[in-house]
Formats: sequence, structure tokens, C-alpha cells
Amino acid sequence: MKKILTLGILCLLSLCARAGALDEIVPRPAEAQLLKGSLRVAGISVKCDPALGAGAQAAVSAFATRLGYISGKTCPFSTPPGLADAVASGKTRGILFLQDASLGPEEYGIRVEGGRAVVRTSALNGVLYALETLRQLLPAAIYGDAVAEKERWVLPCCEIRDRPRFAWRGMHLDCARHFWSVEEIKRYLDIMAVYKLNRFHWHLTDDQGWRIEIKSYPLLSQISCWREGTMIGQDFSSNDGIRYGGFYTQEQIRDVVAYAAARGIEVMPEIELPGHMLAAMAAYPELGCTGGPYAAWTKWGVSDEVLCVGKESTFTFLEAVLGEVAELFPGEYIHIGGDECPKTQWEKCPLCQARIRELGLHGDGRFTAEQYLQNYVTKRVQDFLATKGKKIVGWDEILEGELAPGATVMSWRGTAGAKEAAAKGFDAILAPTSHCYFDYLQSEDKASEPLGFNGVVTLEKIYSLDPLEGIPAEQAGHILGLQANLWTEYISTPEHLEYMLLPRMLALSEVQWCRPEHRDPARFLQALREHEFPVLDLLGYHYRKTLNH
Repeated sequence: MKKILTLGILCLLSLCARAGALDEIVPRPAEAQLLKGSLRVAGISVKCDPALGAGAQAAVSAFATRLGYISGKTCPFSTPPGLADAVASGKTRGILFLQDASLGPEEYGIRVEGGRAVVRTSALNGVLYALETLRQLLPAAIYGDAVAEKERWVLPCCEIRDRPRFAWRGMHLDCARHFWSVEEIKRYLDIMAVYKLNRFHWHLTDDQGWRIEIKSYPLLSQISCWREGTMIGQDFSSNDGIRYGGFYTQEQIRDVVAYAAARGIEVMPEIELPGHMLAAMAAYPELGCTGGPYAAWTKWGVSDEVLCVGKESTFTFLEAVLGEVAELFPGEYIHIGGDECPKTQWEKCPLCQARIRELGLHGDGRFTAEQYLQNYVTKRVQDFLATKGKKIVGWDEILEGELAPGATVMSWRGTAGAKEAAAKGFDAILAPTSHCYFDYLQSEDKASEPLGFNGVVTLEKIYSLDPLEGIPAEQAGHILGLQANLWTEYISTPEHLEYMLLPRMLALSEVQWCRPEHRDPARFLQALREHEFPVLDLLGYHYRKTLNH
């Protein structure tokens, strides 16, 4: 009798195993319903509709291989023709991925029932997000490298219909202030993929370093990528005296772009202009108003030296650089900066003043002639990139003056830039310092935190953000989404970088993915403790483990 009772309890535990897993999925699905029962997946067959394409098949195959290895029982993978008909007839079992053209490219559905789990989606990203959800429904051991045969390898029976709230779900990384290796970039992309982010904003150039090979201007990767030391801590008068630098070859750029694409992530490069260009001017001093000499900055902040836009040769340089960048990055957008551009050199430069007169620019009490000159630069670059099939994104300063139609505004100085852009008919992306600057400290207790900017962005602060607050309903369609920015002035090691990123990126992922009514701070914090922290441990990431602030 005891044996029968024990077996009954074990069966019940197996059926209920991971029943709470639906509440541990981050970001939380749009719709999720727990059903009765569970599906054993150790040794289960995994099948993918050939119509989903090679990228989806590779992703599903990799999932089957890992599940088989970690569970200790091989999970055979196949791409049988006629899979949809077989599923409809009820004659096939396993984890089954079907193309469903009625779903959007980032939408997916999962139904786990007796004998099978059916995943429906229309495109690669939907497949990838369904796979991430399936992993989160399984024991956390699926993220590790050790065989875990004793785990209960079951999926709870459930029905999930899921889609993101926003199309733009990004993370930014500054590689100009501190240089990150290709392997470190890939590790950054890996954790973005786990939590369904789809845009990587790659900040490649600034006053402190130029990080991308441009074949038509080879000195950029010989001179501009180096600076003669770095300030120590927050002492702007200091210099450690250590030559610092690095750059990505075009082959490495292509490798990263392909790696990201396989994970459903589009890479947007940023080439800062017309300010934040001191490092480029160190190699090509003729680009500046004074002719130099110039050197990449060894301290943080913003140099007064900017591109001389009174010279046609400056635009020859910009078009050559951006032409090569457009070839390397197949995505829709190129970020051209546009922020923090001092106008003092333009005010004194005879060539820039001649350009102002030539264009008939005048101050009007709201904006100066030099601000309108920056509008001219923005539009000229925008028009050139349009010939390459690209759209521009710029920081919200590009709204100052007259912005040409078709530009996208990235609102970083709060949310006002996004509101103004949407009201004027421009698309906008939110990245406000108040909620989305991950170089800020994670706690008011500064002594407990590593070095960073003195602002504070807590987990709770990020989670509280409503990107559409204050946006009229008829303008909401102009808000593409949001991202967090991780500037690296004070961050020089991978461990520090990951600590500043995590777990804040997980809170960001729910704000990006979930509608406000689906967000629950208590549920989210419980999911972090019970599932996401063990996942991060198994993946080997450094993160802030304290949840109170």
C-alpha cells in the first residue's frame, strides 16, 4: 500500500512539476493558461516545418541537441514534409514547430497537451521566442552544461499566445570609451536573446576612440583607435599613462552582425557626427575647423572640437565612411549621433560662417544660425544614406531647428523628445536617463556599488516606466519602442559590465514586451529569485543579487 501511495505521489509531482513556471517566464507572455497534466520531454522527438526556413531549423535543431544532452536522452530532430497535415490529423507526437502565416513575425503560440507540444509561428523571430519560452518552462538546468538526468524533464500542459508590445526592444553598448572584444560582444548578444530583445545599438565612435575599420581612411584604425592613457576614476585631471585602444575589422563586424541575426537581433551602428569626432580628427586633422593638432581624449566628457562643415572634403569623408558602414550593416537604421555638438568652433570658423551665409541661415530667437547649420548636416547625411536604403536615427538634439521628414528621434534627455517627435509626425525611440541609463548606479547606497555615474536607476524605477505615458493615442504609433544605454566611461571589465546590465535588463525586457496591465512587480521579483537568478548563475553571468534598494 505504501509503494502504491509513493508512486501516486511521484506521479502527482510529475504532473504538477513546474506548474508555477508560467509565472516565471520573463518577459511575461501576453496570454498564458495552465492546463491539466504535463508532457515528458526527455527523449522526445522534435520536428520543424521545412517552410520555416534554414535559420529556424538550425535553432530548433540546436534546442533538440541540448535538450537531449542535458536530459540524458537523445531527442531526435527532423524536418518532415507534410508536418502540418500530420499535426492536424493528430497522428504525430513530439515538440512540433509549424509555420502559421496568420501570425506576425514576432508572434508565437504554444499548446502543450497530451503527447505533444505544438508551436505555431510565421518567421524566425517567432521561433526563437517560442524556444526561449520553452526553455523557461523547463528546469533551469537546461541553461547549464552538466547532464541533469534526475531533473523532472516535463513541460506543464498549457496554452500560450504571445506577442511583443513594442517592435524596438534594444540594448546599447558603448565600445568607444572602453573597447570590448568580439567574444564579449557575442556574450552580450546571447543574454539579450534569452530575454527577447531584438535591437543592438553599437556605439562605435567618439572623442575617446574610433572602433571600426574604414578601408578608404586607413588611419582611423591606425591612429584614431588609440588614446594616450585614460583618466583615473572620476579625477578629470589624472591620466594612467597607459596607451589604450582597439578596433573591429570589417570581417569581425560581419561576424557579429551574422551572429546577432541568428539570434533575431538587428545591429544598428552609431557613427557620431558632427560632434564627438575628436578621435577621427586626430588621424585626419583637416576635418577640423582649426587643423589641429588633435588627439583622442584621455578624459570623459565632450570636446569643443567638431567637424568643419564648411569644407566639402568633410562631406567626402562622411559619405565614404557611411557608405562602407551601410555595406557592413544590412539593417534598416544607422545612428548618426547628433548630440552634444558644441557650436563655438563654428561661430569662429570662416568656412563654417561662409556656409551659413551661402545657405541663408539666420538665428530666429529660438535657434541660432549654427543650430540650423547642424540641421543642414543632418539632412545632407540623411539624403546620402537614403541612397543606400538606410534611415537615420539621432539623439533628440536633432529636433532643435528643422528636422527633415523620415528621421527617427532617440529621446535620451527624458521623454520630452519622444513626445515632441511624435507630435510632429516623427518616429521615436525612448531611452531616458531617468529610467534607461545602465551606467548609473543601481542603489542609493553608493558605497555598496561599483564605480559609475552618480545618478541612480533602480530595478523598480525601470519596471515602473510606461513608454506611452503622456503620448496621445493617435500619436502612439510613432513610438517604436525603447532601449537602455550602457555607456562605459567607468566600466572597463566584463564583470563590471555584466553587473551594470543585470538584472536591470530583465526589468527592461518586461517593459519592452508586456502591456502595463500584464506587469506585476511582485511576480517579477519572485521570478527573479526562483528562476532567473539560477539561470544567470548557470550561464555564468555576473549580476547584482540584492533586490532591495
